[in-house]
Amino acid sequence: MKAAYAPIRRGYYDVFVALFVAFLLLSNIAATKLIGVGPLVFDGGALLFPLTYVIGDVLAEVYGFKAARKAIGLGFVASIIGALTFSLVQIAPPAAEYENQAAFEAVLGVVPRFVLASLCGYIVGQLLNAYVLTWIKNRWGEKHLWARLVGSTVVGEFVDTILFCVVAWGGVVSWGTILNLTATGFGYKVIVEIVLLPITYVVINWVKNNEPGYGGRGPGADESRPGERGPGGEKDSR
Repeated sequence: MKAAYAPIRRGYYDVFVALFVAFLLLSNIAATKLIGVGPLVFDGGALLFPLTYVIGDVLAEVYGFKAARKAIGLGFVASIIGALTFSLVQIAPPAAEYENQAAFEAVLGVVPRFVLASLCGYIVGQLLNAYVLTWIKNRWGEKHLWARLVGSTVVGEFVDTILFCVVAWGGVVSWGTILNLTATGFGYKVIVEIVLLPITYVVINWVKNNEPGYGGRGPGADESRPGERGPGGEKDSR
């Protein structure tokens, strides 16, 4: 009997999902450190986490809300697996010659409230980001891409940042510091989105032009997509 293999699906959806999940996991690890620049305070995750919203915008804009929701769900599961893995490694007895247990716990040790904060902020913020973007697109069509990119990010990042900062740092640092963290983190993430807007435009347009299934065209298109209903009740314009 001849060996059989499953075909690789055409398109770039899987590539963006892989990048999305990778950036999310790296951001969660980097977020354990607070960085101070003058009077501004932000966590290390802010350096990379905004890119998850950029990729999330690409996923929602090109593939629609349901496809973006699937990627967000995969990221959620990966985050839980990562937290459980670090937790098990943390409580496992170190080898006699291993001298970095305290350093490991300081950097990768799982703090339940940080895991909860990250998961809450992530799932609500990302779903809102995808929902708002596709809701606007279902009403305006392909016009005003900048409005849905910036608008969705403002809504998603605002809720994400508030949830994370309050759950993670409430009762640990002063409310003034929490307000500083929230304002700085939110402002920084939105600024990054706006600065990267030209690149996001280029990426989205390139994917739209090269994705076989976009808009129901090409031999690899999913014929059920053009008739799917988006979150706003209208036909999804994927």
